[in-house]
Amino acid sequence: MDRSGAAPPYLRIVGEIKRRVEAGELRAGDRVPSTRQVAEQWGVAPATAAKALNTLRQEGVVVAISRVGTVVAESAPRSFPPPRVPGAPRRRERRQPAPSAAPDGKRERMVRTAIAIADAQGFDAVSIRSVAAALGIPTMSLYGHVRAKEELAALMADTAFGELELPAMPPAGWRARLELAARLQWRLYLRHPWLPRLVSLTHPQPMPNMLRYGDWGMGTLRELAIEPDAGRFVWWAVCNYVRGTATNLEPQAESERHTGLSTGDWYSAHLPRFRAGMPSGALPTRPASPGDQSAFDLTGFFESGLQLLLDGVAVLIGRQRLS
Repeated sequence: MDRSGAAPPYLRIVGEIKRRVEAGELRAGDRVPSTRQVAEQWGVAPATAAKALNTLRQEGVVVAISRVGTVVAESAPRSFPPPRVPGAPRRRERRQPAPSAAPDGKRERMVRTAIAIADAQGFDAVSIRSVAAALGIPTMSLYGHVRAKEELAALMADTAFGELELPAMPPAGWRARLELAARLQWRLYLRHPWLPRLVSLTHPQPMPNMLRYGDWGMGTLRELAIEPDAGRFVWWAVCNYVRGTATNLEPQAESERHTGLSTGDWYSAHLPRFRAGMPSGALPTRPASPGDQSAFDLTGFFESGLQLLLDGVAVLIGRQRLS
């Protein structure tokens, strides 16, 4: 037993999560940190983290949902008595003010630092701990600005999309405008190869800069004389094509870091084995020269595929206008 009167670590975690619920930082249905995240945030053993979450479940504050995780219960109370520590004298506890909901310069600096880490080392290198280390501050001090890596990732993606300079007067013609929209997104992914994995077609983030880009791009389709549903599918197809192609950028960068070989050098080194395994003659008959990117250029592939996609859009528009 801790005779000093201090709460055991698991009760301190329980108290902090209750405080977030009481302050409205966590609402019914919101996910709470997982056992791994609790252990990382509070610097405790996984068993201690599990005990804290189990205590919250027993008290009806959270509930575990299959394939979702642990979330705040619909019936969770909105006020809690101070935690009672066995053997400790009762005392009035001073409530700590909730972190400000308004973002400040510290959060922006944290997000920019996370982006710099991802640009240099890949998204897997980003964590609350690595960002804190880069900033030279305690890890726990960042949790007043983001609750988990998932929230940090959303802020990173939206900040990156804020770099897009969208022309107020886009080029004339639907095709030129869609080409511009696709190339702007492609160039953004070239700058941030980790970004495509944070962009979802099925679970998009309603973030300001990402919504701004989407509204700007879909403005092109609103001017076409086609059905609204068809227009939306065109926009989604273009965005998903760009993102899908760009998912190769981060693995490409990672492979170059590990092997020291460019794409052209890789093809040069492996083309004989490719030809041996594919005797149909579809591959080039000679390897590319060292440093030659002609074997496979991802941006060239993107441009060629974009034209094929827009050719299909042109056919769709023609059919809709004739019907």
